[in-house]
Amino acid sequence: MHGKRMRRTAMALVLLAGSALAASAQETLTVGANIGNVPWEFQDDAGQFVGFEIDLVAAVADRMGAEVETVNIPFNGLFSAVQSGRIDIATSSITITDERLESVTFAQPYYDSDQSLTALAEGPKSLAEMKDKVVGVDTGSTGDMWATENQAEYGFADIRRYEGLAPAMLDLQAGRIDGYVSDIPALQYYVKDKPQLAVVERIPTGEKYSMMFAKDAELATEVNTILDALKTEGVVAELHEKWFGVAPDAESSTVTVLPMPTLN
Repeated sequence: MHGKRMRRTAMALVLLAGSALAASAQETLTVGANIGNVPWEFQDDAGQFVGFEIDLVAAVADRMGAEVETVNIPFNGLFSAVQSGRIDIATSSITITDERLESVTFAQPYYDSDQSLTALAEGPKSLAEMKDKVVGVDTGSTGDMWATENQAEYGFADIRRYEGLAPAMLDLQAGRIDGYVSDIPALQYYVKDKPQLAVVERIPTGEKYSMMFAKDAELATEVNTILDALKTEGVVAELHEKWFGVAPDAESSTVTVLPMPTLN
């Protein structure tokens, strides 16, 4: 009797030790994000990181049984951070492009977007009115690429580059730049309670956002499979409604299960 009790106690201790080891070995995903990129990843009044992609990464990590450590990295630094292995995943409304696919891997897209021009409510009303004026962009973003490629066509006097929306908005309101080219959802969210600012023109670019990984990372395939489930179960659509106040379009990448992007 006593011997059986000892064996049971020893077995229980082994099980407890195993559980403790499993808990301590729980995977942690290090996620790089350009904090201040509303409504994708930013800080709330309590200083907590919140946003659409913060929630989406949390949902993915939950399916993996993993924890998330979010690291604030300027947008242009996300590419080297994920390539070097400093972070496992990069988010920040990152557009999938063929150029980027040469050096990194993306999971399937989950948001369709365009660029936009934002200006003071009393400022330029269109790109046509930006001739001989100064435009601001985020360094290395698709807005930066678009403005650079179209500078001659629209006659921009200069392109000033910023590390995030907040400093660009300060310069816009101070008159140091005349307009700001960036992703339309972020700007629509930002200006909705700021009558002194306006999104004055949508710039069609057909962009799609996703999470970015090191080239050919196995984690990308794992996350892609989880995104299949999160879309099918309506989780991503619920996040869209939470952060944008409307349901996603039925044909959008927010609800449509898609393959992992590959070079064309």
